[in-house]
Amino acid sequence: MSLGIGIIGAGVMGADHARILATQVGGAKLVAISDPDEARACEVARTHEAHRYFTDGFALVEDPAVEAVIVASPDHTHAGMVLACLRAGKPVLCEKPLAPTVAECRELIEAEHRAGRRMIQVGFMRRFDPAYAAMSATLSSGRLGRPLLMHCAHRNVAAPGFFTPEMSIANAAVHEFDIVRWLLGVEAVAVTALQSASKASATLRDPILLLLEMLNGVMVDIELFMNAGYGYDIRAELVCENGTVELGRPAPNLVRNEGGEARMFPGDWRGRFSDAYRLQLQAWIGNLGGKTQSGAGALDGYVATLIAQAALRSLASGAREEIAPDASLSG
Repeated sequence: MSLGIGIIGAGVMGADHARILATQVGGAKLVAISDPDEARACEVARTHEAHRYFTDGFALVEDPAVEAVIVASPDHTHAGMVLACLRAGKPVLCEKPLAPTVAECRELIEAEHRAGRRMIQVGFMRRFDPAYAAMSATLSSGRLGRPLLMHCAHRNVAAPGFFTPEMSIANAAVHEFDIVRWLLGVEAVAVTALQSASKASATLRDPILLLLEMLNGVMVDIELFMNAGYGYDIRAELVCENGTVELGRPAPNLVRNEGGEARMFPGDWRGRFSDAYRLQLQAWIGNLGGKTQSGAGALDGYVATLIAQAALRSLASGAREEIAPDASLSG
């Protein structure tokens, strides 16, 4: 029997989740879409044969046909939508960030705790990416010895017009914060944010360099370049005692013309992480059936936002900022 899934938000991510759910994932059926833009909600619903569409996400949550919810609306709406799902007893996959503030994340963790079961998964899809999984397996094998350093880069072709310097960290870098914790298996204890000489055409303080200090002494540098221009390029390398392991960078198209050849980068994250999004959705549906408990939870969302807020303070002050999770939320 297929679970009825509702999606809040019919923009780029919501529409992509709808497509994947309708065409690549088993055990669930898209039954409803919501978006303040009624025409957009209607179009996504019609395309994927969902019979209901709403302009109000809260109305979607209350629809009896909706058994679980994907939240893909703007960041500032996440906390309210997720809380509504918890109150309605409906599991939720929330796109990152779980919430823009630590206080809102705490509220959601406490609400989930009162529900007595795991109900929140956060959309840190890189945990499901085959290349990151292979990187993790290599590290876990032990043949490279202990990790010493990690280098990361997060480069976009161009930031959307609404993007702010703060969003480079709060909306984009949270992926790095989560995957670094997942790969290394330890928490970050401090962060320093540094601003480079900005690209002349960019409206952001771009690129930004972050330095994370991990509990086990590993140092992690993260380059954030939202207007790199040439393509969507995600990089990661672990430097260990006996060698290194580098994230594979898929570039499926080899183009030859004008006496040369070039590998073409994907235009955005949907091309690079298509497998990860599919595997994430399938795993989430498996979680709903009680088969597994995989993916990032509410506590992971809280920690990513905690690191982001510390990084933003450091960007403003230029000083090193310590990261201190609330011990009462662990477990």
